[in-house]
Amino acid sequence: MNKKKKPFVMLTNDDGIASPGLLALRQSFKHQYEVVIVAPATEMSAVGHAITLSDPLRVFDYSRNGEFYGYAVKGTPADCVKIGYWAILKRKPDIVISGINIGPNTGINTIYSGTVSAATEGAILGVPSFAISLGTFHNPDFTYAAKFARKLADMLLKKGLPKDVFLNVNIPACQEKKIRGVAITRQGSALYREDFDKRIDPHGRTYYWLTGQKLNKESSIEYDDGAIDQNMVSITPIHYDLTCYDFLEPLRAWKLS
Repeated sequence: MNKKKKPFVMLTNDDGIASPGLLALRQSFKHQYEVVIVAPATEMSAVGHAITLSDPLRVFDYSRNGEFYGYAVKGTPADCVKIGYWAILKRKPDIVISGINIGPNTGINTIYSGTVSAATEGAILGVPSFAISLGTFHNPDFTYAAKFARKLADMLLKKGLPKDVFLNVNIPACQEKKIRGVAITRQGSALYREDFDKRIDPHGRTYYWLTGQKLNKESSIEYDDGAIDQNMVSITPIHYDLTCYDFLEPLRAWKLS
């Protein structure tokens, strides 16, 4: 009698293959799923949906505690999903999961995020996908986020997603008993006040570090930031079609031709 195949998940991220968030995901999935990791060799945060065209993509086996752990790619998160899907994996994944990111990917950050862009690439390839992030940069505990990712993946494989849509998930950084539920949210639009910290290196040359603070975050649980600030898991359905349909007819009325 044939044994039923386990669902096949490709894991990736933008924090790099050595990230503890990626390890937490693998630990949560490894018993019930067939798991393959294809992740950046080093941190690739905030690279957006960049892909590598002018240099070769180098891939090498990555080991952890003396055992094969996954494929490390000297490229971006989107590169990882592409090369995993088209060249590395022996069969196509049933689901792509990107994370668990250290720090939230909400509001405008969604555009910059390499974590989110990996899930975008999964959706472009027609694979059910989601990105998952934990809303803190300090002393992250991925236990609940990894457990929630398993629950969501199980549901996603049963229910599916609309064409060209993926999910952006953000987990509040609080104890599991303090989580108030799940909110289906919109992407927020709060902007950053960005500052460039000017410094001088030992050779007298000027350089800058980008810093910033998010201002005017939405407080309603209808939005991603508002939900996690109120200890609710935020799930935002994202469509990668960037067309502003409301403006198509007004723009045609300009009669530019």
